[in-house]
Amino acid sequence: MAQAPTMVRSRPAEEPPSRSEAAPERGFRGDVEGLRAVAVGLVLLYHAGLSLVPGGFVGVDVFFVISGFLITGLLVKELRKTGRISLAGFYARRAKRLLPATAVVLVSTAVLVLVFVPKIHWAEIGGDIVASALYVVNWRLANRSVDYLAEDSGTSPLQHFWSLAVEEQYYLVWPVLILLATLWVRRRGRPMTGALWLGLAVIGLPSLAWSIYQTAYEPARAFFITTTRMWELAIGAAVAIAASQLARMPRVVAVVLGWAGLAAIAAAGLVYSVHTPWPGYAALLPVLGSAAVIAAGTAAGRAGPIALLGTRPFLWVGALSYSLYLWHWPLIVIATYHWGELSLLRGLLVAAISVIPAYVTYRLIENPFRYSAALSRSPRLALSIGANATLIGVLAGTMVVLAVPSAAAPAGPSPGAAVLESRSGATRGAPVDKVEWITPDPLQATKDVPELYADGCQVSAASSDPKACVYGNPDGKTTVALVGDSKIAQWLPAFQLLAKANDWKIITHTKSACPFSSALITLNGEEYQSCTAWNARVLAALTGPDKPDYVITSQVRKFAVRPAGLSGRAAAVDAMVAGMHASWTALIDAGVKVIVLGDTPQTGMSVYECVSENTDHLTRCTYDRAKGVARSALPTQQAAVASMPEVKLVDLTRSICPTPQCAPVIGNVLVYRQGSHLTATYIKTLAPQLGKELTTAELPADGKS
Repeated sequence: MAQAPTMVRSRPAEEPPSRSEAAPERGFRGDVEGLRAVAVGLVLLYHAGLSLVPGGFVGVDVFFVISGFLITGLLVKELRKTGRISLAGFYARRAKRLLPATAVVLVSTAVLVLVFVPKIHWAEIGGDIVASALYVVNWRLANRSVDYLAEDSGTSPLQHFWSLAVEEQYYLVWPVLILLATLWVRRRGRPMTGALWLGLAVIGLPSLAWSIYQTAYEPARAFFITTTRMWELAIGAAVAIAASQLARMPRVVAVVLGWAGLAAIAAAGLVYSVHTPWPGYAALLPVLGSAAVIAAGTAAGRAGPIALLGTRPFLWVGALSYSLYLWHWPLIVIATYHWGELSLLRGLLVAAISVIPAYVTYRLIENPFRYSAALSRSPRLALSIGANATLIGVLAGTMVVLAVPSAAAPAGPSPGAAVLESRSGATRGAPVDKVEWITPDPLQATKDVPELYADGCQVSAASSDPKACVYGNPDGKTTVALVGDSKIAQWLPAFQLLAKANDWKIITHTKSACPFSSALITLNGEEYQSCTAWNARVLAALTGPDKPDYVITSQVRKFAVRPAGLSGRAAAVDAMVAGMHASWTALIDAGVKVIVLGDTPQTGMSVYECVSENTDHLTRCTYDRAKGVARSALPTQQAAVASMPEVKLVDLTRSICPTPQCAPVIGNVLVYRQGSHLTATYIKTLAPQLGKELTTAELPADGKS
């Protein structure tokens, strides 16, 4: 499935074609210049929020093809002219072309982040700046996309650098491969072109196959990684290698091919959406469309797409596309942090305003460095300039990271939920504007998690293989299995305390966004098949010879896929309840007792971020308890338990939110981390209350460790 709208799908062409840097042996290509305007236009309109182009992210794929064509054309031209490729010269040209402008944008973004973005995001964005300067940010984003603990990560203003990173990594391989192919054919007296085609096949075919596979099984990661994108650059490279032959195609064929290619790009932008699995086979439409436009351009002449693409507005935007791409996304994202979700009008306005710094950068940074005679004469000097530009970007990101305030140590005890048990507990837990200290520090809240994440015990969305982890006493007299998604995983710290006091063996079976239910659910609009398979395997383990004494489960999901012919929310709830009943019944028939731990209220906000910005006005960070419960899975759990009396329900809502307006801090402890998940610190303070409720639910649990 394609990334959510917050995931950037955009990318500038690497080497904007100037009149001295053009297609092989053909001079300036106005159609290629104009094609970049189409690509960057799609990207800008998509990022601005224009629903007319829900597939505007395909602009990145157009840029990949253009880059593969231009860069390979230059390499092949050099090889045919001199019989060699100067790697130092190649990387020097790229350094002077790309890195000075990059450094300017990275430094500017760092300053804007410190002024307009909440402190809670500084460390992460600072790391993104460093990774962007080093052109490895795509792997950082790929890892984050499949990290369950990164679910509340804000959109990075450097996210668009992923595609730049892909290209730079590709160009670490492709020129070297061309060079090796040349040496190989010379030794054997074979034609150079055949070796180039072989090199492309070695890169392109496995990459396309891997892209299709990864998109099907791990789409979030597939979007960012280099190995799923190399085939797109290889397609552009193929057009460059075949340029001489393509220039001789019949004019009528070229005209039809060129316009059909442009139509394919437009169709992808208009028809595709975030629900399109991406990149995978779907990317073939804009990629082959782009290749068709470029391949047909010379033979088609003025009757081809250049009739549109070669007009002055397209040429102007195309020349500006690299700087425009660099600037528009940071401005849109930072504006969103500052003003909240942008309206279409405001989004378009910010995108339009980005033309100003883009033009200034183009005229004062890009062109002076690109056309510098001194840098052209000295690859060493150009590489030095590039290295220093990279260092500036690294220092800018480091500055943002170091600007994050140090976590304050608690100035006294932090009882958390224990204050609710005091004699004046009726008033404790009510929202207040200020407390003397807060633990954990809100800036570190996302790290206050159960140890099972560090232990690798949470199964990813892509996997269907169960992973059981053992806590407490491995030889304990009572075995308790915690089963479900992150909503049961968050309770592990309290169960560890109870296990110590009650001689329990704790087994965890948790999977991202996957409830313990045989019902079919969806993830990102697609059937969550790995969840269904995981459930079946976990149920088999829980009812087998090593079955536990108790299964305790919780979940964030309240809806499942409705049976055919039914519609409405009630049917979706009924489907989930039926799936829960099926799993619970299998356990009970096997002699395993089942306890349901009520879902925690859905806050509807990022509580820890709000607290980090409002330490003197904490009441700004409250939410309505009734609405929070209604948004959670608790009503679905209650409905399921009501019709299955053998299963007991433990509901700690009043220990999490004791008043109608829920406080973000109770007993000097921050209650929430990501979403509606509780901090591990607050969970530990709930152990006594949890023990009491479990005892009532027929699992004797002394809450004193």
